[in-house]
Amino acid sequence: MTAAPALSVLDLVPVRRGQTSADAVGASLRLAERADELGFRRYWFAEHHNMPAVASTTPPVLIALAAGRTRSIRLGSGGVMLPNHAPFVVAEQFAALEAAAPGRIDLGLGRAPGSDPMITALLRSSGPTSDADRFPSHVNDILALLRRDGASLQLGERDYTVRATPAAAGVPEVWLLGSSDFSAQLAARLGLPYVFAHHFAGEGTERALDLYRTGFQPSEHAAAPRTFVTVNVVVGETREEAEARALPSLLNMARMRSGQPLTVLETVEQAARADVSPAQHELIAAMRGRWVVDAPDAAAAAVRALAERFGVDEVMVSPTAGAREADPVDRSLAREQTLEALASA
Repeated sequence: MTAAPALSVLDLVPVRRGQTSADAVGASLRLAERADELGFRRYWFAEHHNMPAVASTTPPVLIALAAGRTRSIRLGSGGVMLPNHAPFVVAEQFAALEAAAPGRIDLGLGRAPGSDPMITALLRSSGPTSDADRFPSHVNDILALLRRDGASLQLGERDYTVRATPAAAGVPEVWLLGSSDFSAQLAARLGLPYVFAHHFAGEGTERALDLYRTGFQPSEHAAAPRTFVTVNVVVGETREEAEARALPSLLNMARMRSGQPLTVLETVEQAARADVSPAQHELIAAMRGRWVVDAPDAAAAAVRALAERFGVDEVMVSPTAGAREADPVDRSLAREQTLEALASA
């Protein structure tokens, strides 16, 4: 039998019909607590903006909240979308998180804006921030600012020292995130850990990981390549129940990719009654082929097979199980059950 990989969680803090943002955040914090209790390795929050079904807009805030509710699980961003933020602010935020939860903070950095052009403009309205073309230099800036002794700038004839925090005892672990060759090659060149977003990209995973591993240059951040992959997972008591629980998220993504207005997630019952166009059926089928949706033993076996296929010892699952109408609004019972099933299989 294939050895079970370490398990981690990626959370977008989903919002469904009948929930408030407070309900959704509370449900995700309870999920983080459960992941900690079950021995998951890390719990990362994504960054997305102005999406009715996603309440994960500010990873540093959510990480801080989760740090107060957990004991040992690593907490991080999956990721901070660097084009939206000044590198110094990112470094300060994560240095503060590392001080509050020593040895438990991951800083995952992404190159995409995480929203549409209008929101990107609003995020930058107070002044220029990082842009995608300057991503490599801004990653280097953050690495320098997070060092215990800070970074040294030349101002005229004197050096000026800049630190993300005055007296750091440790530093966050920095990861690069990507869904293309660019970030894989940059992570290899900088000697950083790397994560491929297999959960939404799906294509090119093998190529990106191969580029990363073959081009990796050892650094103070990592002596050898370190990588894992992400995957959407829904576990039900039966395969049929898992398929029903997966439909709300699949349908929402199909609508987004076919240009329809975004809404909060439907319940399982609402999704089952929804009108779905032939084009959306095709999109759902294509996405579904990259997801793990099954009963407990089969789902756990599929996750192990994915780890073996890509040669990783860790898989980060995005638990996307939808809610039934009778489920409480302040819990994500089906997502909790997905983690429990994977942990015990």
